Amino acid sequence: METELSEFERQMRRDIDSFMDKTQETRRQAATSPPEWPVDPDEETRVKATRSKPEGAPKTGHRVKLAVRTKQLEMDTVFEHVSSSISKIEAQLEAEKAARKAGYPIIGYVIETSRL
Repeated sequence: METELSEFERQMRRDIDSFMDKTQETRRQAATSPPEWPVDPDEETRVKATRSKPEGAPKTGHRVKLAVRTKQLEMDTVFEHVSSSISKIEAQLEAEKAARKAGYPIIGYVIETSRL
């Protein structure tokens, strides 16, 4: 029984040493060489992907919808303004200024403010 146990221990020690040597070699390779990413064959011929937003569109900010009127007893119309500001209040103020500049003197209320 003792011989079987010692043989088992020797075999396990060889397996562990073999495994550790491979692990250390793999770590050394990973540290010295850049990673190799899989290459898609169509990637080289693929044209650059189109952007979801047009070039001039702000990348961050808010879309503000206001209820506006030109006369006191007129129905509300929706005025939409896209602001590049990250502040909701600043975006609302910009939208109100833009609505007045567009010819809507009466700003009823804010319908919706959403992030871009």
